[in-house]
Amino acid sequence: MTHDHPVVPRTNEEQDALMKRLKRIEGQVRGIANMVAEDRYCIDILTQTASIQAALRQVELQIIERHVKMCMHEVATRQDSTDAYVDELMSVIARLKK
Repeated sequence: MTHDHPVVPRTNEEQDALMKRLKRIEGQVRGIANMVAEDRYCIDILTQTASIQAALRQVELQIIERHVKMCMHEVATRQDSTDAYVDELMSVIARLKK
């Protein structure tokens, strides 16, 4: 995806928090793979997949929150039009809602 906005690198704290969350999700996915390999009860597997989906939604929210804050900062400091930022954000939200 291309964009016209400057990319602001994440802080070490932001990066660490995201990576910690993603590694936890990665472990959950491996756990589900083991559950399938062990032919575990379907409901137990589905419970774990729901947990992963919820964890991924939290990752998405964390990323979106930072993005919105950065966009609003850009609009305020550069006095850019908000239209491009709003269009981009609405596009992302629409994709996430599918």
